Amino acid sequence: MISRLTRRLFGASLAALALTGTYATASAADLNALVWCDHADPNLLKPFEDANGIKVNVKEFEGTGAGLALVEQSQPGDWDVMVIDTVDVRRGVERGFFEPLPEDKLPIADIFPEVLMDQHSKIDGQRYGITEKFGYNTIGFNKSKVDAADMESLSVLTNDKYKGRLAIYDYYLPVMGLAAMSIGKKTSELTEADLPAIKDVLLKMKANAKAVTDVVASQTALATGEADILVGGGEWVTAGIAKENPDLDFSIPKEGAVLWSQSLAMFKDSTNKEMALKFIQYILSPEGQARLATSSCYWGMPASKTAALSDEQKKILRFDEQAGFLTRALGYPAPSEDLDKKMQDVWTEMIQAQ
Repeated sequence: MISRLTRRLFGASLAALALTGTYATASAADLNALVWCDHADPNLLKPFEDANGIKVNVKEFEGTGAGLALVEQSQPGDWDVMVIDTVDVRRGVERGFFEPLPEDKLPIADIFPEVLMDQHSKIDGQRYGITEKFGYNTIGFNKSKVDAADMESLSVLTNDKYKGRLAIYDYYLPVMGLAAMSIGKKTSELTEADLPAIKDVLLKMKANAKAVTDVVASQTALATGEADILVGGGEWVTAGIAKENPDLDFSIPKEGAVLWSQSLAMFKDSTNKEMALKFIQYILSPEGQARLATSSCYWGMPASKTAALSDEQKKILRFDEQAGFLTRALGYPAPSEDLDKKMQDVWTEMIQAQ
């Protein structure tokens, strides 16, 4: 779903949206990848490049819509692999972009089963996407400024105790998902009839908010102490700066959190499919998973349970708590076009409320 990536891709360059065409100087063996900013980290790419004697040419994009538009403007064979929201893999398949992946050559058994999302990544029995990284839109907070026990329930977001101390991430789907979960609604079952109750929660959250703002500003508000709680944030906000500010943390409340998941796909028209598969296998290896999880752009949970993370990195990501977290996590709301417009209208009303 377009714009989903903006909740975490604060390091992506808007200039990356401009199409540059094929890589005229690239070797025939080089790999051309459409990626999010976490894959542009030299610490992730260089070991693969050195091991295979190639260059990985990356082009960053933000949002599935922008990524698919880049592909549609490209020539067949321009791209070999792509990072995409797991829930959007089908969109690429429907456009004829992706090649089925050989499951027998992928470490499927190592991946947390809850994030494989076969209903999105497998079509007609064939796998077109493989989950590589995931996380949660939830509550980020400064544990030196709040009662950590309060953060175990979404009801804290409408509690007057924290009036003026919230920053709300300005993206309607995950925050409306959290609002729905706070009143016992499942994100996959939302209807127009649920919107008045969700709006009521949003307005109460807004009354407690210091700001409703974009991912960079909301993250900065938490990091600098302008806000004590970030609604819609998660490990992708707090983990990367935990060393500088160990008081920053996140919770998965008893009512749950909104799960995000990203996947890798291979292009049907790739002229370098052997290397493309090697790259996917590398990213899913214990070493590749650890480097991707701790990318300089943003941290997130590795999809593989075998990721070679240090004990400190596991502690920051709360690796050992994932089994419990995943039982409470729900997917992004996936509204129809009509319901989506109505949800956006509710969000706009909340933003404009005084």
